[in-house]
Parts: sequence; C-alpha cells; structure tokens
Amino acid sequence: MNLEGRVAVVTGAASGIGRALARRFAREGARGIVVADLDGDGAEGTAQAIGDRAVAVRCDVADPEHAHALVQAAQDAFGAPVDLFCANAGVAVGEELGDPADWALAMDVNVNAHVTAARALLPGWLERGDGYFLATASAAGLLTQIGSAPYAVTKHAAVAFAEWLSVTYGERGVRASALCPMGVQTPLFEDAGGASEVVRAAGAILQPDDVAQTVVEALAEERFLVLPHPEVLDYFRFKGSDYDRWLGGMRRLQRQVLGHPT
Repeated sequence: MNLEGRVAVVTGAASGIGRALARRFAREGARGIVVADLDGDGAEGTAQAIGDRAVAVRCDVADPEHAHALVQAAQDAFGAPVDLFCANAGVAVGEELGDPADWALAMDVNVNAHVTAARALLPGWLERGDGYFLATASAAGLLTQIGSAPYAVTKHAAVAFAEWLSVTYGERGVRASALCPMGVQTPLFEDAGGASEVVRAAGAILQPDDVAQTVVEALAEERFLVLPHPEVLDYFRFKGSDYDRWLGGMRRLQRQVLGHPT
C-alpha cells in the first residue's frame, strides 16, 4: 500500500508505537489520520503534532461500537472511507494464569477489538475491492511470553485472526499484516515488570520510530509478517523445526531471567 492520499485509523495512538505510526503516515502523505485512544488528551496531543490532516477521537476499543465511530469520524473529517486500519491498542495484564478479569480485558482489547473493527470495515472494503488491516500483535504472538498467560494467548489469537483475514479475503482486495516486535520503548513495555527483563535478554530495545519505519516498508511490499526485530523470524523457524527443543530453551530462559520456574 502506498500511503499517499490514503485515510488511516490508528488505535492506541496517544503514545508509543501508535503515535509513531500516525506521525509517520502523515509524513508519507496520508490524506487523513484518525488518532484514537482511551487517553483522549494523549490522542489530541498526537493529532495536534500532525496538524490538519489528523483528528483525535477518544474511544475504548473494548466497546463493540468503537470501530463504527472511528469509521464515521474518518468520513466526517476527511470525506473518505478508511483505507488502512491499524488495530494497535493493546494491554499486558495478569501474572502467570491471571484471573478472570485479566482474561476478559485481554480478550476484549487484544482480540475482540480486532474482530469488531473487521466487522465494521469489511462490507466497504469488499465493495471497493481495497482495504488494509494491520494488527499489532507481538513476537509473543509467534513465539510466546514468559509470565502472563492472558497476554501470550491473546497475542497468538491476534496473529491468527490476521491470518484468517488474509486467507479469507485476500483474493478480494483485503490485505492484512501482523506487526510482531519484541522490545520497544513504550509505556506498555515500561510497565511490563518481570516480563520486560525477559524481553531485554532476548534482543535490542527499539524506539517506536524504528517500528514505524519497518511498518511503512512492509505495507509497501504487502508483507504479512512485519518484524522490526529480524531475529524473530529465526526464532520462529527454530520453533517450527523442533518444538520440544524450543520449549526446553524457553524453560531455560525463564530460569535464567526469573531465577526459578513459574
């Protein structure tokens, strides 16, 4: 996808990767960007930094109606439908198995929000034969995450849903990609506690602008896997080639970083 003249929605855009994506899309010539976040003030700050081509919308992606509101905001502000939807908002909650509230929140934000966005967007995309869905998952969605089961499982689901979109609608003009970074210097990473130590041990901690650069390149090539950390592909291949050996290596990593098995 060439972003010139396109209309994009970015959720979770008050800070971190979402903010970097919104600003980079503007530099790439996007016609308009809907900057969405539960943090309305933060979203407004991102939109103001971009200028007239951005509009801020406070929204909770756990609300099943959020996507309809964002699609309408794009139409009202820019007189055009959404070309690119970045389901970037995410939560990292729960320790080990977590509790029911952790699972409910992780499912609503990390998975169900993607489904409801697709439900709102697909009719128009299929009619026009054009549309792009970018799911921010995580390397945890391809590998796993030591620590939080709700996070690891829902990020796997986010990748799986993006795969399903690509398989089901790719021949009808709908493209999908899964953004799967490891460590990125964002508020979510800073609040990750022990899990951040595991990520630091696995690879470099990138800046959000580095991720945005990789995303723009991947969109232009319409690559499904967007990997700001290229080594994730090596880990993924190793996992698939010898699952038991890979699991043993992850258990050793857990002992090294956390000092004990969970």
